[in-house]
Amino acid sequence: MSGSKPTEQHLERIAPPDPDVLPDKHAAVDEELRRYVVAAGSVEVDEATSKRLRRLIDKRVLIVMVGTYFLQSLDKNAISFAAIMGIQEDAHLVGQDYSWLHTVIYFGILFAEYPTNLLVQKLPIGKYLAANIFLWGLTLTMNVFGFNFAILCALRVLLGIFEAVSQPTFLLLSSMWYKREEQAHIVAYWYNGVQGIVGGLFAYGMSHVHSPVLKSWQLLFVLLGSVTCLWSVFVLWWMPDSPMRATCYSETDRILIIERVRANQTGIQNRKFKKEHVQEAIRDPQIWLYILIQIIIQIPTGGLGSFSTILIKNFGFSELDTELLSMVNGAVQCVVLLSAAWLSRHYNQTILFQFAFLIPNIAGTAVLMAVPISNSTKVGLLIAYWCTLSFWGTTVLLMSLLSRNVAGQTKKSVSTASLFLAWAVGNMIGPQVFQSKDAPRYFTCFSVHMGCYACLVILLGVLRWHLIRENNKRDLLQVSPPSFGEAKYSVE
Repeated sequence: MSGSKPTEQHLERIAPPDPDVLPDKHAAVDEELRRYVVAAGSVEVDEATSKRLRRLIDKRVLIVMVGTYFLQSLDKNAISFAAIMGIQEDAHLVGQDYSWLHTVIYFGILFAEYPTNLLVQKLPIGKYLAANIFLWGLTLTMNVFGFNFAILCALRVLLGIFEAVSQPTFLLLSSMWYKREEQAHIVAYWYNGVQGIVGGLFAYGMSHVHSPVLKSWQLLFVLLGSVTCLWSVFVLWWMPDSPMRATCYSETDRILIIERVRANQTGIQNRKFKKEHVQEAIRDPQIWLYILIQIIIQIPTGGLGSFSTILIKNFGFSELDTELLSMVNGAVQCVVLLSAAWLSRHYNQTILFQFAFLIPNIAGTAVLMAVPISNSTKVGLLIAYWCTLSFWGTTVLLMSLLSRNVAGQTKKSVSTASLFLAWAVGNMIGPQVFQSKDAPRYFTCFSVHMGCYACLVILLGVLRWHLIRENNKRDLLQVSPPSFGEAKYSVE
């Protein structure tokens, strides 16, 4: 309709003006970025060129994010497969010892999260990522000596310190290299569930290896740690530190890549730490809502992920069957993540689909609480457990909201660190909800999960209401066309 207001494609909040990306204020832009911003100002990127650049970026950046997160999740959860391969007996784990091995890794993440977020602003991001990958691979290999609780605890804390680099770095890379509308898909690609499939396959294979020197769980740690160390060498060689330093591309392509993402209005690079951005993050209600939602999401996630093999075995399946069925866990996770990203992008909705992905969780948890364990019900209980994995859809969409809605490198770093601190806190609590005295049904645990889902419904409703209200306020105040750097919050 002529003269009518254009339909908004995104209701969720997009960031406020960011001086890092204003073309008429180049003094505020990172020194390294400045000449590219000036050069890109006179360039337009057509659709065909944008697709060509996206393919170039995927080959360099996306492959590193996908491979690294795959190994991080696989390495972190290797203890879950080791649990049914004899490590609990060999390391003399009793009571809540196994739960604490899943919890202490997040102490390491809590310790390293803020320093890591500051360092990725100051250091070459590709090299810093590669160094941390090598160190966590080496740490995982050292689990071969984990014959008591104290040694395993120390190694798990170190693993958390080095693995803390992954998610914050990937959210920064997603906003640095990709357009806003692509970011939900990118997060879903690297936040994939393939590690569950491969992990089950590795565990199944190691269970059939009988060595006079090493036990099957020791072979698993040696294999995974060695692969991770080799991957770090590839990342060091292959991963560019930034669009400006990507010598693997021509000078023209580097200018085009920067122009392609400049419309995101969330900044590409600025190595100056800005106190005003920290204060803005502290005052922003949406950041606090992200933090609360993340904690509540990760309580079920942390527990179900840590105890997945034990739960499946408790349903009445053998050790080898459990390892094979764990591969289906990864397949379900892949389907959920990719469908969440596709639905969000296709229908221009995010929070509404976060609501939708909670429904299978609630239904599956209700079945696990109500149906007794027996030979005739084990398949139904297994399917109910798979339904609870739909929480991954809510998780990945939350991360895409933050990536799209927070501007400025300092504010983004602080917000991302806060989100992953919340992620660590939720994952620390999750395994402790599984009390050994409640095995094998874990009624108390699943009751807590139900409470978490109820809280999520309320918090997601408040977040949607807040972001829509902020957009409406901006509409009322905006009497002229939006200037460069001003956009709406991505609500949907």
